Amino acid sequence: MTAHLPARSRLVHDSLRAAGITGDIVVLPDAASTASLAAAALGVEVGAIANSLVFWSDDEPLLVMTSGAHRVDTAALADRLGRTSVRRATPEQVREATGQAIGGVAPTGHPSALTTVIDEDLAGYPEIWAAGGTPHTVFPLTYDELVALTGGTVAKVD
Repeated sequence: MTAHLPARSRLVHDSLRAAGITGDIVVLPDAASTASLAAAALGVEVGAIANSLVFWSDDEPLLVMTSGAHRVDTAALADRLGRTSVRRATPEQVREATGQAIGGVAPTGHPSALTTVIDEDLAGYPEIWAAGGTPHTVFPLTYDELVALTGGTVAKVD
């Protein structure tokens, strides 16, 4: 049943099911808009939180799924990807690219597919958690499921 989920999270749920991912979206009582808050709410290591960060790179959005234990080194990432620059997207750019608000951006459920980079260090966790389309929703999946779901490029991001 998805009736209890916010509209944005229902879109994420439908996208997950279409990809064969069975993890349920969990509605948290308090917002988990940072990796630390999400990890505390779920009782997991902060590194097991797959932060969805939207950047602007070469005139297009770039979704970076990074371990909550890392900060993205934008200059190094731009170099690794062969891009001119990678910089934080504005809240308006995030909303336009994903249909979701900062702090709740899911790796899926966007108006159109986004170029995605996945932090290679997320592979070290048997289960990872990602935002479910709002700051109050999260869901579990495996690293392999995240890579398949997003069609992302695996890279070092820190």
